Amino acid sequence: MDFFKTAPMRFLSLVTGAWLVVFLLTRAVLLLTHLDEAGGIAISVFGIGLLYDLGFLAYAALPLGLYLLLCPPGLWRRRGHRWFLRGLLTVSLFAMLFTATAEWLFWDEFGVRFNFIAVDYLVYSDEVLNNVLESYPIGTLLSILALLAIAISVALGKPFNAAVDAALPPLRRRLVNALALLIVAGLSLQLLSQDAPRAQGGNAYQNELASNGPYQFFAAFRNNELDYSQFYTTLPPAKVAGQIRAELNEPNARFIGEDPQDIRRMIDNPGTPRQPNIVLVTIESFSAKYMGSNGDDRNLTPNLDVLRKHSLYFNNFYATGTRTDRGLEAITLAIPPTPGRSIVKRIGRESGFASLGQQLAAVGYDSVFVYGGRGYFDNMNAFFSGNGYRVVDQSSVDEAEIHFKNAWGMADEDLYKQTLKLADADFAKGQPFLLQLMTTSNHRPYTYPDNRIDIKSGNGRDGAVKYTDYAIGQFLEQARQKPWFDNTLFIFVADHTAGSAGKEDLPIANYQIPLFIYAPKLIEPREDGQLASQIDLAPTLLGLLNLDYQSTFFGRNLLQDNPLPPRVVVGNYQHLGLFDGKDLAILSPRQGLRRHDDALSESRESRVGSDDPLISRAITYYQSASYGFKQQLLAWKAPKEGAGHVGER
Repeated sequence: MDFFKTAPMRFLSLVTGAWLVVFLLTRAVLLLTHLDEAGGIAISVFGIGLLYDLGFLAYAALPLGLYLLLCPPGLWRRRGHRWFLRGLLTVSLFAMLFTATAEWLFWDEFGVRFNFIAVDYLVYSDEVLNNVLESYPIGTLLSILALLAIAISVALGKPFNAAVDAALPPLRRRLVNALALLIVAGLSLQLLSQDAPRAQGGNAYQNELASNGPYQFFAAFRNNELDYSQFYTTLPPAKVAGQIRAELNEPNARFIGEDPQDIRRMIDNPGTPRQPNIVLVTIESFSAKYMGSNGDDRNLTPNLDVLRKHSLYFNNFYATGTRTDRGLEAITLAIPPTPGRSIVKRIGRESGFASLGQQLAAVGYDSVFVYGGRGYFDNMNAFFSGNGYRVVDQSSVDEAEIHFKNAWGMADEDLYKQTLKLADADFAKGQPFLLQLMTTSNHRPYTYPDNRIDIKSGNGRDGAVKYTDYAIGQFLEQARQKPWFDNTLFIFVADHTAGSAGKEDLPIANYQIPLFIYAPKLIEPREDGQLASQIDLAPTLLGLLNLDYQSTFFGRNLLQDNPLPPRVVVGNYQHLGLFDGKDLAILSPRQGLRRHDDALSESRESRVGSDDPLISRAITYYQSASYGFKQQLLAWKAPKEGAGHVGER
């Protein structure tokens, strides 16, 4: 008896065949709507894509295949079972269409197939569900998809009947076939990975299109942490130790770690210690390109454009990643983006680090993380409370004090009002403060209070950007009336940009963000064009305080003259990069090494070895960061009395 003509396999082929058609159409639509970015139609996109489609179906269809093959003949022939299979086909069709629609919306937002972000969205389902409900006409969409699924199911009536009415093979044959399905599923898991054969350099859009969304989702779920030494190219420990110390050997640094790869060092900042208050605002999804002073003609940032003239403004500043948790990790811990999940979300291993908050709390500051949303999202509460901060989030605020909120949290203006209250309370106690904020308004569904700006709420990111700027302007205007204003540093920086997708795996231009340091009584306004990273913010801030401290930071003090070569570090969960202002080195799983020369313009890609100087620098940073995390070399150690901290000289 022909295996594929038996009833179980004909029905399984009908379902999986429909899935393949949906996968093909999804890939074709995404390609045709992004032809320019993908560089035209490439046959390899569909060939490699078919491998991933079949690879996903090999194990996704396994439960259904086993049920069909092991179903007793008596049950199979019952009328009720026939209706059950018809319902199963219809539900499967609905799931296919829903997945395709979700892929389209996800691609529209992030420019990639499902990845770690989609996994996070599943974990934090309350925020995501509310965000989706506020952003899209979900009821209408689901109704349309349900009607389409029913219509297609009816249209497939003839092949369905032929499948169900086909002959059933004997039990022994069905058991052998079930074993074959298990073997195929196992081979699929072993032979395909997230990065091979699809992601081997070249056009990033083509690599994404050649994949399969559901496959990528489950692969990301499995591989939410990647061991650097297992998946990436390494260098001898002695070479890494010497090179990382050379990268971090500022004139005022003295290494004290016993392990040669330990970057712990004493930082002796010259000058008289001071204790200004600090308000550090991390702005959600704010790209430097939105600013009018950077050439945007939509007048979205009038307040920030004025603020730039009165601030120490860094105009060549880069985020380390593409997600909020990466930005917070870099700003708080000054560490490169190690592969896999950020430290913020490594549950059970997210605390005990020598953070910015710990350093300032040790010298008398009230270190507070102030979040406009609910702090359990992205594991923020656990991370900040475990690293020297107290946490104030939406759940800490009386509902009567929240005038507007959406799926992600309270409006920025309400967050700033809470910040003013916290600052007033600390000032009244005579305690200096670090208030580290995370905003939410510049995020889909892009809603905010009415009658604030001239763009209606919910009409897209332009309005959210302009409202973000409006709220900052109002906040600073109110802060100027406070007795603590003259002795306060205001820092405004983005967590990441509004969009990081591009033709390369790490399109470096899409990582550029603004950094303002504003304190009219303390800092002379000027523009600084040196290449700088989010990991440089914490050491720069402590340098402004003339604070001596024990550092585990990978960043540098941007205000100190030193001969260190320029660099920024960027990553996106799997690909890790180092940019020197001209060229970009990229490290990928399976020991992939590439460089992009003239990365901001032509971006010429080439394969290189670990002896390439730029590649070697990149390996040094990421191998050191991963080793330091694994060996607990980045842990907080409280300063001893007389160690030379603020107020102790």
